[in-house]
Amino acid sequence: LAKALNLPETTVLAIQAPHALPFDLPGFHWGDDITFDARSGALDMDSGFARATGFLVRDVIGAILVGKCGYALRDVLIWGLGQGGMVALEVARAVGNAGPSPSPSPRELGGVISIGAPVSASVSRESVLEKQTKTKTPVLLVSGRDSARLADSAVRRTMDFFEFVEVHAYARKGDVMPRNRDEMTPIMRFLASRLRSWQGVPEGSVEIS
Repeated sequence: LAKALNLPETTVLAIQAPHALPFDLPGFHWGDDITFDARSGALDMDSGFARATGFLVRDVIGAILVGKCGYALRDVLIWGLGQGGMVALEVARAVGNAGPSPSPSPRELGGVISIGAPVSASVSRESVLEKQTKTKTPVLLVSGRDSARLADSAVRRTMDFFEFVEVHAYARKGDVMPRNRDEMTPIMRFLASRLRSWQGVPEGSVEIS
């Protein structure tokens, strides 16, 4: 994916979910537990993400990307598919809810791209109403046509928690990764609007925001 995107001045990390799927199923999952959908009998992707969120916010973003590598929170964008997209949204919320930033910049990530997943249904809307504020990290929700997972109610729930939410649906069905230029264009447009490049900027320049 990183090679295909070929984004300038960008480092891409592919992080595998920490827990192996049960019953010798191939793959891994992010959930705190294994739950099954009562209607379909399939594994439920919305199974709590406290441990995964803590690991990503504290260890990956806080300790490594910000602490060791010197990136700002605003430099970090997260792209997740399915359950990974739901985790990405939880990470952005956790960063925004962590309190005042030690730097002049607000506590927001560069953005979240979530394919086929809204904010977890387990998150209490009252928590936003009490704070009277929404997470400022911009979000792009991507899905297939007539997606059940990103129905209007799920999109509205995501908008309850995030201030900037953009929605794009493929012409075809299926909440999967983009397969062609038309499906990729909205994602690249979102990345272009959020990524910061220093190419052509004179040395010693100061950014004012």
